[in-house]
Amino acid sequence: MVIHLLFFASILVVAQSNNNSNATSATVHPLNTQPLSHGAGDTYIFNPQLPPRSLSSSKKFEGSSDLVSLRYHMGPVLSSPINIYLIWYGHWASSQQLLIKDFLLSISTFNHRGAPSPSVSDWWRTVSLYTDQTGANISRSILIAGEYSDHLYSHGTHLTRLSIQQVIGTAVKSKPFPVDHKNGIYLVLTATDVTVQDFCRAVCGFHYFTFPSMVGYTLPYAWVGNSGKQCPEVCAYPFAVPGYMGGGGPGALRPPNGDVGVDGMISVIGHELAELSSNPLVNAWYAGEDPTAPTEIGDLCEGLYGTGGGGGYIGQVTRDKGGRTYNLNGRRGRKFLVQWIWNPIVKACAGPNALD
Repeated sequence: MVIHLLFFASILVVAQSNNNSNATSATVHPLNTQPLSHGAGDTYIFNPQLPPRSLSSSKKFEGSSDLVSLRYHMGPVLSSPINIYLIWYGHWASSQQLLIKDFLLSISTFNHRGAPSPSVSDWWRTVSLYTDQTGANISRSILIAGEYSDHLYSHGTHLTRLSIQQVIGTAVKSKPFPVDHKNGIYLVLTATDVTVQDFCRAVCGFHYFTFPSMVGYTLPYAWVGNSGKQCPEVCAYPFAVPGYMGGGGPGALRPPNGDVGVDGMISVIGHELAELSSNPLVNAWYAGEDPTAPTEIGDLCEGLYGTGGGGGYIGQVTRDKGGRTYNLNGRRGRKFLVQWIWNPIVKACAGPNALD
């Protein structure tokens, strides 16, 4: 069965190519050095070196345009305005739901006053560079079109990949939660007390499409779990790091919104939405020859959040006077730390907070 897994590499590396200006070989600096540059007010730029994750022994691409063979396989991308249908599985605090919705709605917040640069909308601009065979770009218009709360755990507290599709089936059979064949994508978010097949062990989120035999329709969807209690050091990194790795460098970074689990989810949600939009039926944009195990536009930049990342460094990001770490601005004054995405034009990982 074709399915995308979000694997975490043991050492995370940055795209560095000698033939484009976005790639950088700038010297990186540990956390305990002077700020690399000062920002506005009480913020400054820094590039902490953190212990690498050891979940997977897989060696990911190193981001060089000479090594990455990202190709278009003629399938569709999400070029029409995107309607997101949220499925909250389990118990969620309203503040957690609001934080995630603010991130999603920030994608289409183009007004600089609404979200100053570097913004979530600026970040999505890289995703929107991908096109289908007609030349149509991925849409920059994203709307939360519906929400469904499955607080009764209709399919239990342990889900498999197939039962996640059953969760979607339960949601779309309810009223007024619709089936949106043209513009809809379905985002299943599981609470901290829900275990999922391979969650924490090999995956923090994935995307695919539903089977008509399971749901009644073919619908693109993604799942992301809240790892706040189960494995924050794996799926909410760098806001949590394994204790046995903590002696080699600074501790975990402070999350921008004070919720390790949900702040960690935000980057995984961004990762999966970028890949779902560019490869919704697993036949559009990916690297590798095996469509059952594609390397997609988020995979190529895992763990990279700013200029000078790689080799244990996350890249140059912003820290405020309260110690909160972020690289993007969102609506209503929100701050987020979201990984970079592979840029198909410069053939390197890119983000709007780049310093070069």
